[in-house]
Amino acid sequence: MDISIVIPAFEESRKIARDIEKAAEFLCSNNLEGEIIVVDDRSGDDTVQVAESAKVPPSVTLKVLSYQPHRGKGYAVRTGMKASTGDYAMFADSGLCVPYEDALRGLELLKNDACDIAHGSRKMRGCHIEKPQSVYRRICSKMFHWFVIHDMKVPADFTDTQCGFKIYKGDVARHLYGESITDGFTFDIEIIMRAQKEGYRIKEFPIDWTCDRDSRLSPTRSSFHVLSELLAIRRALR
Repeated sequence: MDISIVIPAFEESRKIARDIEKAAEFLCSNNLEGEIIVVDDRSGDDTVQVAESAKVPPSVTLKVLSYQPHRGKGYAVRTGMKASTGDYAMFADSGLCVPYEDALRGLELLKNDACDIAHGSRKMRGCHIEKPQSVYRRICSKMFHWFVIHDMKVPADFTDTQCGFKIYKGDVARHLYGESITDGFTFDIEIIMRAQKEGYRIKEFPIDWTCDRDSRLSPTRSSFHVLSELLAIRRALR
């Protein structure tokens, strides 16, 4: 298996079929043997049924995983990564904010052994932003970035820790996510910190990005939970 594509989903019944279709199209058009792993985080709609009904070519394996109760995006990604079998493993947010073809940039870095983990970035030279975030979300993002650099000691040269488009060498992904503990949205920070602690190399690559305003993260409602998770990560990795 060349690559596993993990798509975490929470109440994404309107989007998930197209996510699967485009992921399968990417695999086939690039002659990649791959699997698509949709992980449903206990949705209240029919995300699971829609995903299971999606049509993929015979060369593509589709797995739909679900569990209960609702746990969070980090738990969903962790579940998918631990179930992956590919030489490379990636996760992509539902909604096609980033075209799957952009993954070729990250895969090239990994195949050339330039790094062990390739992060898509919306904030480095070479990016194209079709539809930006709101001003409020951009302010919250800058505050979050400042906090993880100055308090969590994440290197300042990482331009975008939270982009939902990341690719790993498969064994690296399964190892790191097998150790991770964060169920919510800050799981990316924990994975970065664990990767650095264990000597894995991370590089960023530019992406084309369109903001999906139908986000599951509310900066206002989630701020306390996000801070609590960051403090728990810091304690765990101290």
